[in-house]
Amino acid sequence: MPENENEIVSETNSQIYELGYLLAPSIKEEDLPVNYGNIKELVTSFGAEVIADEMPKMIGLAYAMQKVTSNVRNKFNTAYFGWIKFAMGPDKILELKKRLDLDPNFIRFLILKTVKENTIAAKRFVRGETYRRPRSKSPANETAVPINKEEIDKEIDALIAV
Repeated sequence: MPENENEIVSETNSQIYELGYLLAPSIKEEDLPVNYGNIKELVTSFGAEVIADEMPKMIGLAYAMQKVTSNVRNKFNTAYFGWIKFAMGPDKILELKKRLDLDPNFIRFLILKTVKENTIAAKRFVRGETYRRPRSKSPANETAVPINKEEIDKEIDALIAV
């Protein structure tokens, strides 16, 4: 049993969230762990408990994204993608969003409500394994019948005449 009532209230009011983000590729590779640590520290500064996270990794973007920083429009074709799953009170999410909006290193971010369990979908196909259609089996006792063009023409005429 918790030592005081505040612990009970905070446990029941917390919600599970996931923050997915794209960081600007202009960040140097050696500075990436510092930025990653700053993001985790920012999230925990609002009283969040980190459940799972992943260090940002460079990815190619499906389309070019633009962001205006210091009155300069920047285009990005690659970015560092990372995520953090955490438990936090719903009253502090808006404050966290405002703080993330101020960081110029973010191209985009998204905060979602989720569940505590791991929700990564299993892969359907493993490399090397390919789907092969079953071959149609022709009956061994059937033989091909030659086509009679005159009979086919008669049948077509009969269908058209109807």
